Amino acid sequence: MTYQTITLDITDDIAVLKLNRPEVMNALNSQMRAEITDAARSVADKARVLVLTAEGRAFCSGQDLSDRSSVANPDLERSLRDEYLPMLRAIVECPIPTISAVNGAAAGAGANLALCADVVIATQSAYFLQAFSRIGLIPDAGGTYWMPRSMGTAKAMGAALFADKISATQADDWGMIWEAVPDESFAEVWRGRAAHLATGPTLAYQQIKQVIRGNWDRTLEEQLAAEGKAQGICGNSRDFKEGVMSFLEKRAPKFEGR
Repeated sequence: MTYQTITLDITDDIAVLKLNRPEVMNALNSQMRAEITDAARSVADKARVLVLTAEGRAFCSGQDLSDRSSVANPDLERSLRDEYLPMLRAIVECPIPTISAVNGAAAGAGANLALCADVVIATQSAYFLQAFSRIGLIPDAGGTYWMPRSMGTAKAMGAALFADKISATQADDWGMIWEAVPDESFAEVWRGRAAHLATGPTLAYQQIKQVIRGNWDRTLEEQLAAEGKAQGICGNSRDFKEGVMSFLEKRAPKFEGR
């Protein structure tokens, strides 16, 4: 696919997917959703980490309300099922670690697109906004899933009902994101985090993602069994052997990602 609304750069095992409609604060239209889906599905065998960020002053302002497909066909259930769900699943199910580097405002579906990544890093001037109730809707694009799990039911309910801005610093304090960093060091921080993951044990990362994301649906015994199975897979990997040898030899490990 030739991309018109995003850019995708893969360098040093790091795939950087940038939303690229800064003139509309990177609002999501049908084409952008399709392009994000395609890009997220395509990078697993080309990179070892995927970073989702954006051009301009905003991360993503949510659904493009001027999108012709949205205006002409107000079937929101179909749009969520056929366009948003594949996009979110492509990111959530991506076998390599995913980072949302939130460079500015993340509102509506844009906030929940950011929250679906494994790790969320935001600049301190950024904010998150569940704007849906302002236009008579409920949080979608996974918002009702991510929010209670990341910051608890009380905060999630308030965020959805009042539609107040949540600063990146608040989001950090509430456990909604991994970290909020000063604007001037934002790019350095997220690139450093991405570089760390790109040289790490990719197979172990894949198993970490699966075991942690699946824990909500399991009993304790089922979770312990899932841990055991995943640990067995990791224990048979070349990266585990390299990790042990590097520890014993007091040197930095050289993980192959296998």
